Amino acid sequence: MSSGIAFEEPVPHVEENVMKPLPEEQEEIMIKDKALHSSENPKEPEISGLSSGTFLCPDSEKCLSTNASLGKHRRVHIGKKLFTCSECRKCFRSKGELIKHERFHTGEKPFACSECGKCFKRKGELNKHERIHTGEKPFACSECEKCFRAKSVLTKHEKIHTGEKPFACSECEKCFRTKSDLTIHERIHTGEKPFACSECGNSFRSKGHLNVHERIHTGEKPFACSECKKCFRSKGELTAHERNHTGEKPFACSECEKCFRSKGELTKHERNHTGKKPFACSECEKCFGRRHSLTAHERTHTEV
Repeated sequence: MSSGIAFEEPVPHVEENVMKPLPEEQEEIMIKDKALHSSENPKEPEISGLSSGTFLCPDSEKCLSTNASLGKHRRVHIGKKLFTCSECRKCFRSKGELIKHERFHTGEKPFACSECGKCFKRKGELNKHERIHTGEKPFACSECEKCFRAKSVLTKHEKIHTGEKPFACSECEKCFRTKSDLTIHERIHTGEKPFACSECGNSFRSKGHLNVHERIHTGEKPFACSECKKCFRSKGELTAHERNHTGEKPFACSECEKCFRSKGELTKHERNHTGKKPFACSECEKCFGRRHSLTAHERTHTEV
C-alpha cells in the first residue's frame, strides 16, 4: 500500500567537529613528533637541494657524506661516549680517541723521530719535537713577533704582554700565568717531587726538569746555538747563552737597575739587597746567599 510518499535513505549522523582542522598547538606537536621519529633513521632526510647519499644532522643541519660519519657527529650533540677503556673504564666518543688514550696504559710510542730516534705516543707530539731539529717556529706573537714551536707556548708567552697572572698560590700569594706553573710552584711548599730519574733516583718537581736532568745520563744536547753551534741540554740554557752574542740583559734589579742575562743571575744579585741567605749548613746551620758558598763552607766540617 503505497501512499505515494517517498522515503529518503537515512544518512549516518557525523559529528560536526570531526573534519575541523586540528588546533594549531596540537598540529605543531604532531609535526615535531613525526620529525623526531624520522630522524632516528638518518638515511632518510630527503631535503630539497641535498644530493643523494647525503646525510643531514637534525641537530646542527650539518651534512655528512656517510651514515657512519653522521653517527659519529651526532654523538657530539647527544653526549654519547660509546668507546670504553678496558683498563680504567674511561669513555670516549671515537675509536681513535680511545686508541690514543690506551697508549698511556700500554706505554706504546709508535711515532719515532727520524733524526734522533726519540719516540712519542701521538703524532702531534712528534711534529712538535721535530721542530727542535728543523728550527721551525710557526707561532708568532702579534705584539713582539717572537716565534714559538708550539701554540701552547705562544699562549703562555702572550700573557707577558697582558700582565695576566690569574693563578695565585694559597701559601705565598705568588701569581702565575698558567695552572701548570702554579702546580709546579706549589710543590716547593709541599716538598713533593713526583718525577724520579730511573738512572740515579734523583727526584724533581716537574716532568720538564726531569727531562733536562736525564740528558746528563744520555749526553743529549738538542738545543744548538745558531751563531757558534754550541749545544745545550735545555732551551733555557740556550736562550741564556744566546744573550752572550746579542748582549741582551732583560732582567733588571728594581733596587739598583743593574741588568742581567738570566733570571737566576738577577735572583742571586737581589740577595745583596735583601740579605736573604737561603742555603743553610746542616752541621752548624750557618746560612749563605749562594749555593757554592755553602758547598765551600761544608768542606770545613769534613776536613781532617
